[in-house]
Amino acid sequence: MELPFAESYRIKMVETIKRSTRQEREQWIKEANYNLFALKSDYVFIDLLTDSGTGAMSDRQWSAMMLGDESYAGARSYYNMKNAIKEILGFDYFLPAHQGRAAENVLFSTIIRKGDVLPGNSHFDTTKGHIEFRQAVAIDCTIDEAKNTQLEIPFKGNVDTAKLEKVLWQYPREQIPAVVLTVTNNTAGGQPVSMENIKAVAALCKKYGVLLLMDSARFAENAYFIKTREAGYADKSIKEIVREMFSYADIMTMSSKKDAIVNIGGFVAFKSQELWKSCQKFCIMNEGFITYGGMSGRDMNALAVGLDEGTEFDYLETRIRQVEYLGMKLDEYGIPYQRPAGGHAIFVDARRVLRHVPKEQFIAQTLGIELYLEAGIRAVEIGALLADRDPVTRENRYPDLELLRLAIPRRTYTNNHMDVIAVALKNVYDRRDSITKGYSIAYEEPIMRHFTVELEPAETRKEAVEL
Repeated sequence: MELPFAESYRIKMVETIKRSTRQEREQWIKEANYNLFALKSDYVFIDLLTDSGTGAMSDRQWSAMMLGDESYAGARSYYNMKNAIKEILGFDYFLPAHQGRAAENVLFSTIIRKGDVLPGNSHFDTTKGHIEFRQAVAIDCTIDEAKNTQLEIPFKGNVDTAKLEKVLWQYPREQIPAVVLTVTNNTAGGQPVSMENIKAVAALCKKYGVLLLMDSARFAENAYFIKTREAGYADKSIKEIVREMFSYADIMTMSSKKDAIVNIGGFVAFKSQELWKSCQKFCIMNEGFITYGGMSGRDMNALAVGLDEGTEFDYLETRIRQVEYLGMKLDEYGIPYQRPAGGHAIFVDARRVLRHVPKEQFIAQTLGIELYLEAGIRAVEIGALLADRDPVTRENRYPDLELLRLAIPRRTYTNNHMDVIAVALKNVYDRRDSITKGYSIAYEEPIMRHFTVELEPAETRKEAVEL
């Protein structure tokens, strides 16, 4: 008999989580103005809001933290991180930052001007927010197949190179500071990008003289999918695949809270010494000196170890197979999600579940609230709330996909928790036809509103307040 699959780690420490009653949850979500971000974590039983900074660090990482050098300048921990980035990712120059969006801020403050255009594959919320805040434009060039959640293809996060070349041809070189390639493609459902597509995008960038920027929060998961799905890579190690991926990039930004499995930290890395120097002033002004950039020495040490552990096949297999397990449970119950299962999350197709909720009433957010009320499970909307308003017309944007993301923290929950999540979704799915109303906006910020938005049940709709 073949042995069943088991996790590639064992548990040394546990954290208590508490159940609650539906009556309590109804009160708590109302007090949070129906914004799942506004809930206290103590009010959540299983937290799938994000996989960013919510994973469990290893014994090696905790040991490395005890050796952190907290010197203001030139700390050993900085050089540990520098060596890991050079050895594993292949970049000679980098600037640390306290997280991914801070790294984006350092880079984009340097390279983006008003009126610029940055094409890519489904820019995520902070990336698009930074671009639009600077009065530039993010253009989505993801393949059309990503819009069909039930279509099974191996690399649904790919760039449509014909769309990309049209943008590169249409705009002058000086108006395109970079092409943004997100690996994996989070907004499209945690879907990977093939090596073939990476090469093709890099070739177009070279042809038109444009820099290639990789948004790399989940690069290791992307490498796992290349190894397991793309011809010619089955016998290559994850680290070999990672080095090849980044050999085609000029710049990378990294939220290390994902694939480096730390609670805080990020960086922007460069092949160009000149660009690295140009970005230093924004690192110093907004983050800190260039050898700590908003990070403590202990966190830089943990990050360096996490880059090594996060690019090992056994760890990645355990992580991604847990996501697949949740997808298989949802298959049993007939619940539609972005197929195939993503690297870090399952993205439930909210539009296919809540068919009676109008798009103006935020379908995916409504599903997220129903899941929380059902079992105290917190997920996050990847739909019209996150898509925000058009920066010019101020009209709501309604994306092709309305998804509820169930982001699985690394090395944190067991498959028993996955079973609870699946049954809770089944219970919501079974009563889906009775859910006919969603929510309207009572208050919103003018950009990246989904973090702090205040909602109310749609039947008591008022005029939205906007700063």
